[in-house]
Amino acid sequence: MEIKNIYAVYFSPAESTGTIVRAAAEEAAALLEKEYGREVPVSEIDFTLPAAREKIGKKVFAADDLVFFGTPTYAGRIPNKALPFVEELFEGSGTPLCALATFGNRSYDNVLRELTAVAKKNGFIPLGAGAFVARHVFSGIMAAGRPDAGDMDLVSKLAHGVAEKILSCGSSGADEALKPLDLGEPGPYYTPLGEDGQPVKFLKAKPKTDTEKCGQCGLCAEKCPLGSIDKDDVTSVTGICIKCHSCVRRCPAKAKYFDDEQMMSHLRMLEANYAERRAESEIIL
Repeated sequence: MEIKNIYAVYFSPAESTGTIVRAAAEEAAALLEKEYGREVPVSEIDFTLPAAREKIGKKVFAADDLVFFGTPTYAGRIPNKALPFVEELFEGSGTPLCALATFGNRSYDNVLRELTAVAKKNGFIPLGAGAFVARHVFSGIMAAGRPDAGDMDLVSKLAHGVAEKILSCGSSGADEALKPLDLGEPGPYYTPLGEDGQPVKFLKAKPKTDTEKCGQCGLCAEKCPLGSIDKDDVTSVTGICIKCHSCVRRCPAKAKYFDDEQMMSHLRMLEANYAERRAESEIIL
């Protein structure tokens, strides 16, 4: 088989996942272009924001497409509020796929199992998977500076491994079936713990706004992946908050913050145990 198009598809509120997915797609394209002697175009599908998802509607990929698909890891799995987008917006036609995830220095737990399981259910053939350390969205010190050069080298290695699997398929003259990666079904979600080691719950936590700093630029509302911040009054969070920290990270005035005590207890536990380099990126081929 020959790949005609490559797609970098991602949900990336904090931008790290998008960086990883784009890099992998571009690496694979460079290798395939060299082998084919022709261009293999790379297209991006960023489904982070509501308007983008509405525009996508439903994307059906062809058998000769190659998809690099990524999400961040929340509680050890695909962000639960983003899972319906992953399940419903994209469909394969025996389309080869590489699953990618970012995680914040603790563990990626079950996210690759879930991504590959959903992909197979939706008509894709997972050929590889990788989980890459990126700065934790809750913290400025957990995995600061990640992904680094070593992480990006693994991204390249994963992309090359997937491309080589495709190139080896049919190398004897007759196409052979691509063998899907089987990581099994995902396990339970991770239970956040507080400083005392006991479970904490902060599902209802929402960002606050320092009104003395806020210039009402509206960037937080514009970049909220669930459209939950009121565009006319950015101090009001009218919908569900997934704690992605997009608003906190992007606010030019540093006016957005969280102060939920259970969430802060979890953050203190994380920083006490995972501030130092603890996890490494991993790939599976």
